[in-house]
Amino acid sequence: MKRHVSLFLVPTPIGNLEDITLRALRILQEVDVIFSEDTRKTGILLKHYNIRNTLVPHHQFNEHRAVASVVRQLKAGKVAALVSDAGTPGISDPGYLLVRACLQEGLTVESLPGATAFLPALVNSGIACDSFCFAGFLPHKKGRQSRLRELSLFPVTVVFYESPGRLGKLLAQLTEHFGPDRMASVSRELTKIHEETVRGTLSELAARFMDRPVKGEIVVVVEGRK
Repeated sequence: MKRHVSLFLVPTPIGNLEDITLRALRILQEVDVIFSEDTRKTGILLKHYNIRNTLVPHHQFNEHRAVASVVRQLKAGKVAALVSDAGTPGISDPGYLLVRACLQEGLTVESLPGATAFLPALVNSGIACDSFCFAGFLPHKKGRQSRLRELSLFPVTVVFYESPGRLGKLLAQLTEHFGPDRMASVSRELTKIHEETVRGTLSELAARFMDRPVKGEIVVVVEGRK
């Protein structure tokens, strides 16, 4: 007997709309409701594939108060999909709180494989990817310096997410804490028309991007301490 799944975590493309699985498209079509971080972006994806379904906002600003309501709907028999604006839910995006609440209530959660930004950036960096630490977004203020010092000692590759406006600052701080000669790469606009990956030492990358305006989501990959 096929098990009943209450919540599907469905990865969505990080850029190119073709980067979605056939199974993900079927799930998005069949579920009763889609909880979406950004209903406008999800709406574009659904329209592209001619999928008509109910979209309900579920993002960082309403996640805490919305979880109980979502769980009640799932316990009543609804089947839902959770999507972020791009990539895999829960990876630097909402999802963890809902998954935890569902599991605590005995609901079945299933995560589909699919797009996420850090994996293509990591394997394309030219830096060892057999063992790595995903650091995500660093805290902006409290704990940032201590976290950088801690990560600088890791003997494995470290992967960061960063916003375009803060890239120069991050690279300067990485140069300071990790050392100017540590190899790294900066990837942006992955899977899109203007996709770019720049490789070099941290000091070279910091100099390149310090005063250069960039667009798109940023993934920074830094080699581990030798």
